[in-house]
Amino acid sequence: MVFISATRARVTRPLYKLPFSLHSILSILQLNRASGKLCAKFRWRPNEFWTLIAWQDKASMLAYRNTGAHRRAMPKLTLWCDEASFVHWYQESAELPNWQAVEQRMMEQGKLVKVGHPS
Repeated sequence: MVFISATRARVTRPLYKLPFSLHSILSILQLNRASGKLCAKFRWRPNEFWTLIAWQDKASMLAYRNTGAHRRAMPKLTLWCDEASFVHWYQESAELPNWQAVEQRMMEQGKLVKVGHPS
C-alpha cells in the first residue's frame, strides 16, 4: 500500500505571499531529496498552494514533515494562512489521482489546520 498526502494552504494577504512562496520552494527542494517519496505534483492557484505526494509509507511522510525546511515553515502557517487543510489515505498504486478527485476527498475527509485568522 502507498500512503498519499494532500495539502491545501490559502494565503490571501499580499504581505505573506512572498515568504510563503519562498518557504514552499525550500520545502519542495527538501522533498526532492526526501527518502520514501515516490512521486509528487503541485498546483498553484491565486492565493492557494496544493501538494499531492505519494510516499512509500506514513513514516517517510512524517520524517519529511518533521525536519528541515518543512518543519521550519509549519509554525508560520498560522500567521500566513487564513485556510489550511490536509487529507491522507492509502491506495494500491503510486499513481496520483486528478485534482478533481483530490478536491472531493479534501471536502469529504480533510482535516483543518488551526490558523490565526480564519476566513
